Amino acid sequence: MIVAGFGFRAGTRTDSLRDALARAGGTPDALATAADKAPALGGLSDALGLPVIAVRPADLTAQRTTTTSAASTTARGTGSVAEAAALAAAGPGARLLAPRAISTDRRATCALAEGPDP
Repeated sequence: MIVAGFGFRAGTRTDSLRDALARAGGTPDALATAADKAPALGGLSDALGLPVIAVRPADLTAQRTTTTSAASTTARGTGSVAEAAALAAAGPGARLLAPRAISTDRRATCALAEGPDP
């Protein structure tokens, strides 16, 4: 299973999320982000026909990320919300396919993680 994890600023539009996903490459089976931001993925989820996985704060902070963003560490306790969400949602033993990708407008990030099939 491949999960696209997202980190993004408040008010980010679906176009920015889609751009970040395109820059990350790959074809995900699901989308994921921090639980409180999960509703913001609704437009992208509907457009792609993919489920959204809401990741709890404790599950975000439990992940080891490749990227270390000071803003993300301060706000969420993880180096990259996109990477942590992808890893947590993909399940135990998941691995990042690449570090996070950043949308052209720099409002969204996306990382892909691959985990065992459910």
